[in-house]
Amino acid sequence: MNRKQPTIAEIGAFLANVRASAESKGGPGPLLADKADLLERIAAQNPHDREVAQVAREARAAADHHRR
Repeated sequence: MNRKQPTIAEIGAFLANVRASAESKGGPGPLLADKADLLERIAAQNPHDREVAQVAREARAAADHHRR
């Protein structure tokens, strides 16, 4: 897993997937997993920011919940 800070291209691709997901009938699981990955990578680059760490944990919990 790539733990580097997300690039602008990766964030742009994620946002394109958000738009495509809104227009499709697919479930939110894969999109939530991508969101959690991006947020975890941002949190890893900002280890002293408790708020971003909490947001990343909540995003991962939501992704894990929808994966079941």
